Amino acid sequence: MGYTALYRKFRPTEFEDVKGQDAIVTTLKNQIRAERIGHAYLFCGTRGTGKTTVAKIFARAVNCEHPEQGSPCGTCSMCRAIAAGTSLNVIEIDAASNNGVDNIREIREEVAYRPTEGRYKVYIIDEAHMLSVGAFNALLKTLEEPPEYVIFILATTEVQKIPVTILSRCQRYDFKRITIETISARLEELIEKESLDVEEKAVRYIARMADGSMRDALSLLDQCTAFYLDKRLTYDNVLEVLGTVDADVFGRLFRELLKRDVRGVIETVNELIMQGRELTQLCADFTWYLRNLLLIKSSDDIEDVLDVSTENLAGMRKEAELAGTDELIRDIRIFSELTGQMRYASQKRVLLEVTLIKLCRPAMDTAGDALLPRIRALEEKLESQEALGIRQEYPEYGARTEPPKPKPKPALPKALSEDVRSVVKNFRVIEEAATPILRQVLKKARLSLGGDDRLLIVMPDGISAGVAGSEEHREEIIRLIEEKTGKTMEVEIRQTEENERFEDRYVDLEDVIHMEITVEDE
Repeated sequence: MGYTALYRKFRPTEFEDVKGQDAIVTTLKNQIRAERIGHAYLFCGTRGTGKTTVAKIFARAVNCEHPEQGSPCGTCSMCRAIAAGTSLNVIEIDAASNNGVDNIREIREEVAYRPTEGRYKVYIIDEAHMLSVGAFNALLKTLEEPPEYVIFILATTEVQKIPVTILSRCQRYDFKRITIETISARLEELIEKESLDVEEKAVRYIARMADGSMRDALSLLDQCTAFYLDKRLTYDNVLEVLGTVDADVFGRLFRELLKRDVRGVIETVNELIMQGRELTQLCADFTWYLRNLLLIKSSDDIEDVLDVSTENLAGMRKEAELAGTDELIRDIRIFSELTGQMRYASQKRVLLEVTLIKLCRPAMDTAGDALLPRIRALEEKLESQEALGIRQEYPEYGARTEPPKPKPKPALPKALSEDVRSVVKNFRVIEEAATPILRQVLKKARLSLGGDDRLLIVMPDGISAGVAGSEEHREEIIRLIEEKTGKTMEVEIRQTEENERFEDRYVDLEDVIHMEITVEDE
């Protein structure tokens, strides 16, 4: 016989093996012992929590010849037949592929016949929310008043899609997510039975990644042990197989975001990509990491909820002190939205990098809560100035203040050389002859004079000044001046300072030579 997946091999066969659903198991066992068995049940809850498994155990228990405290004995002929799938008393229906009215009509015709052996016919309808409206309507009457020997068990992960008329006819049982502790204990038990060598930290991480699903936990364990067959499975091995990231890397990424270190953030992302990490999982895990920081910052006694190691908890406490609550909530919002967007994005890396750059540059974010880190940065700047003894003086309310003295205008030269006049008159012709990138940049330029009749090309921002001031483009400007005017002239690229007007510092050649120079606004 071939290999059997762990979740199938260790599927519970009696109520005592079901983990994490104690209230439901106890209720069903008591009903069987007291012979107060209902005719219709609705098992709802997230995937991998035991809905179908409990339904199968229940079907065996109600037909068992020698039940033991409400659980099937597992040895009688009925238990063996149902476990082998050869019994006609237990009928499993996948509503995802058998969801029409005709399928339900077949059930209605079959329930008229008593079971040939055993006490009950049990119909287990999996993914019941996939039934069509007509199928639900066809099921209503049979579900409300079935023969005394028929039991319906409907299992679903989306109970909100089940009609109210169906809900009112069933006993509803909500299967909750299984805790990390319960999943870890079960994995340890199965690891011992399988004689596997798995690090305890790796088991805890697999349990957390399962997100409350025992089946997912067993599938992840199966996947990881298959990759490291006959070797010790460590925490780092699990991270490698699942494409996830260690908490230390998240701590480094978080500190780089707080420092507004764009280069460091992009290098960290590039490092993770080169290691083969999955970016959607990275965003989801980083959101969880930020959530842990928020909980640490919000409460002092929160260790039981976090599920992190003692050494990681100490580091996270320090990192939680570095950011404000509002900023953490904002980051969680942004990464939660990003996780959803990345599931369907074709350029995941670009989307992630743009988001990280926006977090490093709060001025780029137009959302209302983006103002908070900017205000906090200003407050920290003022505090640091006060600590250095630099005090900002503010006038008292109602006090008369002297109007600021006007800045002196830059002096106009007495005369301009013919070379300068010729270049200025032909500058827009020179601009049109430039390469496309340089041409777009020069449209923003304004012309002024420097010493020794140097031509100053003044740009309104650092980006355009950087483009025009590159060695390649500066040489192109000098070459075009020679071609269009026959003049050789030194050229210098400058930019206006922040909060400074061009006229306050430079001589505008328009005023000097009395000609119109068109300047394109940004």
